[in-house]
Amino acid sequence: MPTYTIAELAREFDITARAIRFYEDHGLLSPSREGAGGRSRVYTARDRTRLKLTLRGKRLGLTLSEIKSLVDMYESPKDTVAQMNRFLGVLAHQRETLEQQQADIEMALAEISAHEDECRRMLADVESRDAETPDTA
Repeated sequence: MPTYTIAELAREFDITARAIRFYEDHGLLSPSREGAGGRSRVYTARDRTRLKLTLRGKRLGLTLSEIKSLVDMYESPKDTVAQMNRFLGVLAHQRETLEQQQADIEMALAEISAHEDECRRMLADVESRDAETPDTA
């Protein structure tokens, strides 16, 4: 079975070793320890898969507790109705959250556009007045 060092996983997934240790602290990864005093972490293919799923969950905007629940679910039999319904519930909640964030962003962008338009109009008015006023210098 292949094993990985923290540096190898960090490089593969383009994250820091600190991030990997953070996920370990939250129970998402559980490497074994080797070397003098057990200081070297050794990650298995299971840990690599869990890290991959964790990063995917983060990209979807899930919390670490939601990710842990889903990753733990991933490792148990996948054909239970309760698990599938739970997963659908998590996905529906996340979709709702993202759609609300999208609506909020669209509203903020519309407000920014309105302020930009007003600022440009005011700037044009000032420039127009300056052009009409003779230079007395």
